[in-house]
Amino acid sequence: MRKTLKNRPEPEKNSAPIRGLKVKLLVFALLCALPLGGSVSLLLTGISRVPLLIYAVASALAFGLYWYDKQQAKSGQWRTPEKVLHGVELLGGWPGALVAQQMFRHKTRKLSYQLWFWLIVAAHQALWIDVLFLKVTFLDL
Repeated sequence: MRKTLKNRPEPEKNSAPIRGLKVKLLVFALLCALPLGGSVSLLLTGISRVPLLIYAVASALAFGLYWYDKQQAKSGQWRTPEKVLHGVELLGGWPGALVAQQMFRHKTRKLSYQLWFWLIVAAHQALWIDVLFLKVTFLDL
């Protein structure tokens, strides 16, 4: 006798494990190395703890906004505008947004969205390269 799956609830599409998790964790760690290292460096030298706090708060906010937007998308409700999501990413929430994209499988296929997202990530990387290695300030210009 064959067992049927009629009585079992269907799993959600998004409940599957994250594909390529090890590689994605490595990429995430590499992307976070400059911002985290720079923020910790500024904290330890007594210059400022603000960047570390901004990244933590903005990432938590971005993660929450992605979760909320995904729930709204599922139920056909009003969505969070992409400009808001990108704004939070630009303020330093891109690490939380990247985690949320993978966990919720949200905003991962829309090419125009991903283009802006990765430009924001690249801008943060460039900023930290400037701060940590080039040490160029506006006063030098």
